[in-house]
Amino acid sequence: MGRFSPDPGPTPDAELVEAMGRGDVSAFEELYQRHRDWVYRLAWRFTRNAPDALDVLQETFTYLLQKAPRLQLWVRLSTFLYPVVKNAAITLRRRRGRAVAMEAVPEPVAPPSAGPRSSELGDLAAVLRVLPEPHREVLLMRVVDDMTLEEIALALDIPLGTVKSRLHNALAKLREDERTREYFSE
Repeated sequence: MGRFSPDPGPTPDAELVEAMGRGDVSAFEELYQRHRDWVYRLAWRFTRNAPDALDVLQETFTYLLQKAPRLQLWVRLSTFLYPVVKNAAITLRRRRGRAVAMEAVPEPVAPPSAGPRSSELGDLAAVLRVLPEPHREVLLMRVVDDMTLEEIALALDIPLGTVKSRLHNALAKLREDERTREYFSE
């Protein structure tokens, strides 16, 4: 009778990056499948349209491929990729001559029937737009992208104290606004 061996789970991203650096195409495909949706959503937050978000997605994974032979991943891949996506989106907008400010605010989507009303989501998006861009970005990285404070500091290349301050100020502003105050009731 054979011995039961538990499924070891998915290969860690760092091992896949290492294998990709050695030319393992399947490792790249695995990383792409794991992270493409997140990269696309983040790119869309910065570009605000699907064609540009797809261009940023492609540019991001091209960058990863180029870096792979020398890349030693010591943080989560999303932490490494965040500034790549952001900078690719900014560069794309400049190249295309768009002077629109980068508004990293998620677009309200039609909620499920049991979820909040679309007017509530619209209110939330409106409140987020009032936040200063650095505060909004840190808030979204923490809440939407589920990044730790340390990962945010690394991704934005700013001190941890600055991340904490921006997040604190963003949350304080949301607590003060009548449209979002209910989310903070105890």
